[in-house]
Amino acid sequence: MFTPKRLIRSALISIWFMILVFPIVGIRIIKRAPEFFYDRVLVIGAITFVLAVLWSWYFEVYKDRDLSKGIFSQVSRKFSALSEKITNDKNTALKLILVLFIVFMILPVFTSMYQTTVYSLAFLYVMLALGLNIVVGIAGQLVLGYAAFYAVGAYTYALLNQYLGLGFWTCLPIAGFITVIAGLLLAFPVLRLRGDYLAIVTLGFGEIVRLLLINWANFTGGNRGIANIPRPGLLGLELSPEASTIYIYYLCLFAAIITIIIVARLINSRVGLALQALREDEIASEAMGIDLRKIKLSAFALGSCWAGFAGVLFAARNSYINPTSFTFMDSAMILSMVVLGGMGSIVGVALAALVLTLLPEYLRAFSEYRMLIFGLLMVTMMVFRPQGIIPPAKRKYYPTALQNEENN
Repeated sequence: MFTPKRLIRSALISIWFMILVFPIVGIRIIKRAPEFFYDRVLVIGAITFVLAVLWSWYFEVYKDRDLSKGIFSQVSRKFSALSEKITNDKNTALKLILVLFIVFMILPVFTSMYQTTVYSLAFLYVMLALGLNIVVGIAGQLVLGYAAFYAVGAYTYALLNQYLGLGFWTCLPIAGFITVIAGLLLAFPVLRLRGDYLAIVTLGFGEIVRLLLINWANFTGGNRGIANIPRPGLLGLELSPEASTIYIYYLCLFAAIITIIIVARLINSRVGLALQALREDEIASEAMGIDLRKIKLSAFALGSCWAGFAGVLFAARNSYINPTSFTFMDSAMILSMVVLGGMGSIVGVALAALVLTLLPEYLRAFSEYRMLIFGLLMVTMMVFRPQGIIPPAKRKYYPTALQNEENN
């Protein structure tokens, strides 16, 4: 296990990693003067050295990385069996959803206002991840500028309220409609693009929207953003800050539940099956009579619509927005939720959205190292379970005769 070659290689990896993290962890500007924290960097280097030794030893002993052998095989098989049971067995899935629903319904009673606010943000990311899952996971169209639709929804509510005095419930459907128009405007020029080219164009669209919000300062407020955005009312009642926070929490929770139900219905519909055929093979699906233009436009329209709804809720939740809330990092985070959860999976993507939103908050105790731990967990997940936390269930088809025998 501890061969000289392995130790030397692990030491080089450790040194390289210490050089990378030194500007982040090892330097702090205090009173305009840099201070160096070499002890933190050395701790990270020691941990990296140990992990590198174990990593190289494991893959040398178990060279087949499909985890057919080794200590991780049992964990992987059990996790796969559990995920298959959740996706294939409707009773198990319903029980899990019911338990989570009960927990989330009573959560504000037992937690602080800060925790309630964090969970409301997590539900917004569930909406965003499931909306992007329609475009990326189900339709197979790689989009890197999804935060642009998020921004369109948020600024639609903020600007309509600021200039026309419209309320939350009036702006919610309007924002959904405007983001659908934005999705169609993006979809028309990229109908013939796929893969990396589509990703580059959508990335550019996201940056165009962000820069437009910054430079059109007379209308959007520029970098200052828009403040004093009113929160939604409840039957005309005046709500205290705490009651308003809890009300927003339940709105985000029910919005996430509605999103899950609609996306689940969409997958098994004619449009959903056409989107899945588009993901598998565009040429074959076109040969079978599927209108690719119509299906791609439907995918972008549906995905952008949910981003617009989430943007309105985000603006109402924060009462303040600015362009820095809708950067490429937000798009990358939402895409990570889709990939980590399992592309095309509803339960997996929703769970990944909750994990990737809540995990950084609960790792604040390790404030200096929490993003390193977060990144390490993501890399480990991609290596040992690239199909996602809970991949989508495989559709099974039976001949009519056999199906009738099973029913009898």
